Amino acid sequence: MDLKTFFFGDEQRCDWQTAALGLAEGDELDTAVLLSLFTDRRAAPNDDVEGDPRGWWGDAIAVGDERAVPLGSRLWLLAREKQTASALRRAEAYGREALQWLIDDGHARSVSVAASAPRLGLLRLDIAIDSQPYRFELTP
Repeated sequence: MDLKTFFFGDEQRCDWQTAALGLAEGDELDTAVLLSLFTDRRAAPNDDVEGDPRGWWGDAIAVGDERAVPLGSRLWLLAREKQTASALRRAEAYGREALQWLIDDGHARSVSVAASAPRLGLLRLDIAIDSQPYRFELTP
């Protein structure tokens, strides 16, 4: 079991949940999804970024015979984007990229990501991992 990580959409943050005797345990897949989507993956060389390309230093470290897999998503790149069809397609691509490791490592058989903009300044991600639905609403 992992510690239960909870997404506070209205505050745009995640945190651990508490239980009667400490921190709550929860679904490992939920935690993996939250960490994959809401930590900042390093910008790709062809991303148009001025300054800090973000990322996590541990991305460069392989563990044993395992390949190093970048953690997080590039959703942060959309923070200053206009709500266009192109930006929604990028949000979907960034979401799939962030969650692809679940398939590669055998934790899931399928991942689908659909992005929409239900109102100005709001990005909705509807995600299904082996038919388990997730919905996140963000103000990038």
